[in-house]
Amino acid sequence: MGEHGYYMRIERSTIKGCSNSFLLIMLSLLCWSCNDDGLVGIENATEVHTKLSEYTIFQGKLSDLEPTNNFKVYELSTELFSDYAEKQRLIKIPEGHTLISRNDGLPDFPEGTILVKTFYYYNDKRDHTKGRKIIETRLLIKENARWNVATYIWNESQDDAFLITTGLDKTVNWIDAKGEGKVIAYRIPSHRECTSCHYNSNTIFPIGPKLRNLNKDVLRNGIVINQLTHLYNEGIINEVEPSSISVLPAWQDAAKYTVAQRTRAYLDIQCAHCHNPLGMASDRGLNLSYETDLNHTDIPDNKRRIIERMETLEMPFIGTTVVHAEGLELVKAYMESL
Repeated sequence: MGEHGYYMRIERSTIKGCSNSFLLIMLSLLCWSCNDDGLVGIENATEVHTKLSEYTIFQGKLSDLEPTNNFKVYELSTELFSDYAEKQRLIKIPEGHTLISRNDGLPDFPEGTILVKTFYYYNDKRDHTKGRKIIETRLLIKENARWNVATYIWNESQDDAFLITTGLDKTVNWIDAKGEGKVIAYRIPSHRECTSCHYNSNTIFPIGPKLRNLNKDVLRNGIVINQLTHLYNEGIINEVEPSSISVLPAWQDAAKYTVAQRTRAYLDIQCAHCHNPLGMASDRGLNLSYETDLNHTDIPDNKRRIIERMETLEMPFIGTTVVHAEGLELVKAYMESL
């Protein structure tokens, strides 16, 4: 994978009003040249804003994360683990267009699609009224048949977020659902780190919003509705019959799914974007996609290796700084059953 290209434009008026800390961040930004690796380069880039507020993703007070009418919330059955961070996911589809379903994998995204993922922690997960700390917002923007990436770090006053291209660590304190105080060095990935996961068949691509991962019931306006049906009603996706789409199990739902189903779904979302025949780790032999028959995954011959790599944070090797205890427990139970 060659040097990644990235382009940004900083207005004089923006710099004039910046704090010293923001100027230091801006001085650290890198503009790299681009080979044909799927990331939009200088010569054909979308203008990427330096401030998140310029996209008008949110209305009112930005930290309320209340999306404007153009951006719609979506949820996943099984999510990527990111150091216990909470996430809000939004999608914007250009007017007059929709997602086009092809199978139960990723749909076809029209030009101008924007995917938004915001990471935050509740100060006390037992009591959401005590507020939250928003850490970062990541964008995937499709233009010229390619996906461009942009990462924004929220300031201390929580009234805006600013573009960064170099990764950095940020100390986060919170109280978990058990009442235990937690401190981590949360990792905000660089562009190279982002693209190492969002990279397949020589192009950048989204990971989470496969149709099988969207095919779940959600609560909207006080009514439980299938999310694919809801997204159709919102004009986001073409009409699709949910019963014709498979379902990626929710890995936490022990009442509805077996250990095997939950573990395979967990490994799919955490690892399969790299561990598949076209992924960055294709040379490792593992194929962890949910739809792959167990006999063709190479999981049975790598039971100990998978557990060891999860215990040492070598898998997933980006996006986590602490072991996912619940996920590791599930994977261990599955491996012991094989």
